[in-house]
Amino acid sequence: MRTSDDHRTPRTGEPIRIVAVDDHSLLRDALCQLLNAEDDLRVVAEADTSVGLGDLVASTGAHVVLLDVEMPRHHAPTVVSELTSRFPLLRVLMLSMHDHLPLVQELLARGAHGYLHKSAPRASLLSAIRGVMAPEPQVMIVLPCSATPGTAFSAPEHSLSPREREVLTHVAGALSNRQIANELGITEATVKRHLRNIFEKLGVASRIGAVNKAVEARLIDPSAKAKQPAAHRSAAHHPATQRPSTFPELAFRRVV
Repeated sequence: MRTSDDHRTPRTGEPIRIVAVDDHSLLRDALCQLLNAEDDLRVVAEADTSVGLGDLVASTGAHVVLLDVEMPRHHAPTVVSELTSRFPLLRVLMLSMHDHLPLVQELLARGAHGYLHKSAPRASLLSAIRGVMAPEPQVMIVLPCSATPGTAFSAPEHSLSPREREVLTHVAGALSNRQIANELGITEATVKRHLRNIFEKLGVASRIGAVNKAVEARLIDPSAKAKQPAAHRSAAHHPATQRPSTFPELAFRRVV
């Protein structure tokens, strides 16, 4: 595993190299345009997923990662820990619509160097990026005055295990308990146990309620509600109306 990151300190006159990670393409594009308009900042890559982010950071020699807190297949505290462990000099700034103070504290404890609410003004973002790359790095936290004490990652509804997410994704695809058991290689009783745990964690009493709440909280891919493995589709359905049974791969887009 690569741990050397001597290049994380920009040479004199070199712009700060930034990787922008956000699954909302319009917001990400606007963010990149804003940053590239600054002479001392340069977006070297952008991505709509954190999957493989460490390798992207290594290949681009990035100094700063701007990381969205909530994306599909993404647990922000874990990603921050992995990045800062692999690249000790890398600066990770979190961008989010969440204003939960314990979440901020957890991410900072994991190694993040700042947390900015997406309503923060342009000047605050630019100041945060430059501040974390200063000889004496600064930590900037920008939250609205209404910041709440709850946390999206410690609350029960946001603590589904990977297996529970798998089960719920198949539920969203309209599979029965028996079909889910066959797909995952587990017993039907185990599927029922996972569903009981999911209902309790999400505070719901039905399969559709669990799916809707999980989609709202972005615990599963929203398009999963319309997906179903081909082996379990009705023959009466026209093939042209069906969506792929697997999640599409989310690709990085290099800009340099």
